[in-house]
Amino acid sequence: MEVTAAAVNKLRKLTGAGMMDCKKALQEANGDMVVATEILRKKGLASLAKRAGREAKEGVVDSYIHAGGKIGVLVEVNSETDFVARSEVFRQFAHDVALQIAAGNPLYVNKEDVPDDVVEKEMDIYRAQAIAEGRPDNVLDKIATGRLEKYYQQVVLMEQSFVKNPDLTIKDYLGEIVAKLGENIGVRRFTRYELGETV
Repeated sequence: MEVTAAAVNKLRKLTGAGMMDCKKALQEANGDMVVATEILRKKGLASLAKRAGREAKEGVVDSYIHAGGKIGVLVEVNSETDFVARSEVFRQFAHDVALQIAAGNPLYVNKEDVPDDVVEKEMDIYRAQAIAEGRPDNVLDKIATGRLEKYYQQVVLMEQSFVKNPDLTIKDYLGEIVAKLGENIGVRRFTRYELGETV
């Protein structure tokens, strides 16, 4: 299928992906903008997985202050090179992540960071809830696992819906940035302060 330059430009503006990637995605999607966006998003996540082993030692520490100085966030976002760390796209991503942490109040960066004892405790609670609801024994674990995924969406930064675009998770957004910049990028750690909260 022949893809117009206008369609390529529109997709590029929507996703921030390169011209050739947009053209290929549109050809693969038979000109369907929504399908082409999905194709690019999947490529971003594939690119993220491929680059995950490469060390990211450069980056920035970004901050965000919200609600008239009532909430403050510091976040460390890493890249492989200083060149990428200085780019506008990278810095915008770091700032968006700080904003997400202020709004979403996550406790962990990745699922793997949630301690095993916390996961077990949550699973026990969800099994007990399912039993109280009268669910049969053979589906308790399945129900508990489903509810655990919802728990991750609340407390894990990468699993949260992005406040600026709820159709994306932060992990999806990270995938798009990795695809755009061509480097391994990761959120290393964060601290969130809320005025008056107990330590």
